[in-house]
Amino acid sequence: MEKTHLTQKEYPVSERPYEKALKFGIESLTDGELLAVIIRSGTKNMTALELARKILSLDENNYPGLLILRHATIEELTEMEGIGTVKAIQLKAIGELAGRFVKAKRPGMITLSSSDQIAEHYMEDFRHLGYEQILLGMTNNKGGLIGDEIISRGTVNQSLLSVRDLFLRAIKKGAVRIFLVHNHPSGDPTPSSEDIALTKRVVDAGKLLEIPLIDHIILGDLEYNSLIQQGQVVSSSWEYH
Repeated sequence: MEKTHLTQKEYPVSERPYEKALKFGIESLTDGELLAVIIRSGTKNMTALELARKILSLDENNYPGLLILRHATIEELTEMEGIGTVKAIQLKAIGELAGRFVKAKRPGMITLSSSDQIAEHYMEDFRHLGYEQILLGMTNNKGGLIGDEIISRGTVNQSLLSVRDLFLRAIKKGAVRIFLVHNHPSGDPTPSSEDIALTKRVVDAGKLLEIPLIDHIILGDLEYNSLIQQGQVVSSSWEYH
């Protein structure tokens, strides 16, 4: 029977990621070749490089290329031939590391001085979550981000979120101002009555402690709502000194 499938060693050096990296440098590798180096092995019917290219084209209309590693679920990945649970977790870890690399700057170097900037900074991390999650962001007096923490997961409920704990974290971090970000899994960022009530409580506490809440951003699917900007809650201005 005529052989139709080449093994990795039978490909020319220019298409063998390890050899290509050694000869031309790691920066010469394509996204698929880099992924092939990481996943290491393919199947009896596909080389690692072919499998890598298949992964990158899994949902190329919505998440082309490496974006799929951030958005495909472990279940979706394991449905592919040659991808078991361990390899799927490794792929998701790569996607998570890539997202963290983007944000890996020294404290205060990221400046978030508007509602638009806050929403853009956190949108990709929140928009596909299947549950509500609240993040506390902390800034210095120039709007530089000095830290952020997830403070609640699940439905926004005042009994589940301690405003006292929120401000203890802010004080420990040395925050001058704070902001809140949370998502609506439905994709609709319209604030609920609970969202507004929580925001008012945090605003009031912030005034007493002189750590103002500058915004509460609700993220939907590629859209957001600012409770402060839209006037649902009155708080401090965005002016930095």
